[in-house]
Amino acid sequence: MRTMKKSSEQSYDQEHQQNELHILQEKKSQLDALLQITQSLSSELNLLRLLQRITAEVKKILEADRCTVFLYDADKNELWSKVATGIRKEIRFPADKGIAGYVFQSGEVLNTPDAYSDDRFNPEIDKKTGYHTRSILCVPLNNKMRETIGVFQVLNKKTGTFTTDDEHLLSAIALIAASAVENAQLYEEQRRSFLSFIETLATTLDTRDYITAGHSRRVALYANEIARIMKLDVTARELLYYASLLHDIGKLGVPEIVLFKDRKLTEDEYEIIKGHALITKNILQKIHFPKKFREIPTIASSHHERLDGGGYPVGLRGDDIPLCSKIMAVADVFDALTSRRQFQDRMDLEKIIHLIDTETGVAFEPYVVYNFKFIPLDRLIMILEFGHTSELDRSDLDKLKNYHLRDIVDIRSKSGKSDLELEIENIFMRYYLRQYRVD
Repeated sequence: MRTMKKSSEQSYDQEHQQNELHILQEKKSQLDALLQITQSLSSELNLLRLLQRITAEVKKILEADRCTVFLYDADKNELWSKVATGIRKEIRFPADKGIAGYVFQSGEVLNTPDAYSDDRFNPEIDKKTGYHTRSILCVPLNNKMRETIGVFQVLNKKTGTFTTDDEHLLSAIALIAASAVENAQLYEEQRRSFLSFIETLATTLDTRDYITAGHSRRVALYANEIARIMKLDVTARELLYYASLLHDIGKLGVPEIVLFKDRKLTEDEYEIIKGHALITKNILQKIHFPKKFREIPTIASSHHERLDGGGYPVGLRGDDIPLCSKIMAVADVFDALTSRRQFQDRMDLEKIIHLIDTETGVAFEPYVVYNFKFIPLDRLIMILEFGHTSELDRSDLDKLKNYHLRDIVDIRSKSGKSDLELEIENIFMRYYLRQYRVD
C-alpha cells in the first residue's frame, strides 16, 4: 500500500516538474521573443518596413492567423493600416468603430474569443476582404506621454483562443513597438521637413529662371534613375537626389542680363555663368546638413567637372570627382539638350547621344553613360514631360516600358524595321516631339 502511495507521489512530482519546466520554457520563449523584437525594431526608422517587421514577428510569436497595427490619423480621426498580414490594400475606418476603435478610445486590452458575439465588432471589414474573424486580441499602443497612438490587433489564434499570457506578452510588445513607431514617425516628419526645404530652394530658382523651370527636378529624376540602374544604395541615392535638386542654386547669384541672354555669350559672360558652381558651394556650405548629407555642397558644385581636368570650378580630374557628381553631369547635359529654350525645342535625340558618346571618357564617366542608356523609355518620357504626366497615355507607356534609351537609338538608326519597332518609334517620338499635346 505504501509502495503504491509512494509511486503515485513520485508520478505526481514528475508531472508537476514537467509542467513547471514547460511553463519555464514558455516564459523563456516569450523573453527571447521580446529580446528579438527589441533588437529587430531598434534600428529600423522606415515606418512601412517597421510595421512589416512588427506584424510578422507578432503573428509568429502569438501563433495568430493575422496581425495588424492600426495607427491614428488625427487629421481624419481615423485608424489606418498600410500593413496587415494577408491584406494588400490600406484599411481605414473611423477611430470609434469596431473592436480596434473601442480599444483606441478606452485604452483597455480586449480579448474576444468570439468576435461575432461582441456588439463592438465591426463585420464590414470582413465583408470587404472576404475574411472570417473568429477570435480577437487587441491592445492599445501608448507613447511615452501615455497618449494612445494606435492599436495592436491579432486575429484567429491557431490553437484555440488567446490566453491571459498572450495578453501580457502582446502588451509588453506594444510598449516596445509604440516607442519604435513614434521614433519612425518623428524621423519621417524630419525627412519630409528636410525635403520640403530642399524643394523650396529648388522652386525659388525655378521662379526666377522661368525659361529652365523644372530643370533641377528633372536632373534629380534622371540622376536617380541612373543611380537605381547602377544599384547604388538608398543613402547614396538620397544624397544624389538632394544634391541634384540644389545643383544650380548658385545661379541666383548670376545677373539676369547674362542668365537670360538669348544670343551667344561673350568670354567674360561665360566666365560669369561658370561662377554659379562656386556660388552653389558657398551657399550650400552655410546650411547645416545631417551627417549623411554633408557632401551635398561638394557634389552639387562639381557637376561641371570633367574627367580630363578641364571642368570647373576646381578642375578636378578622374577619380577625384565624386561619383554622384559624375552621374549628375550626364543627367544635367541630357536635360539641358532636351529642354525647351527661348528660341529652340529639343535637339534631335541622335545628335544628343552622339555628343554624349563623343565626350565619354573625356568629360563623362564611361560606366555612368553605359547605365544611363538603360533608362526605360516609359520613365524617360515621364521625366521629359514632367509637369504634364497626367496627359500621358498609360497604354503607350506600358508598350515602352520594356525598351530602353539605347533601344530607341538603335531602332531609329535601322533601315528595315519590324512593325513592332515602328510602333515603338512612333509612340516615343510623338511624346519626344510633343505632338501629343498643344502648348
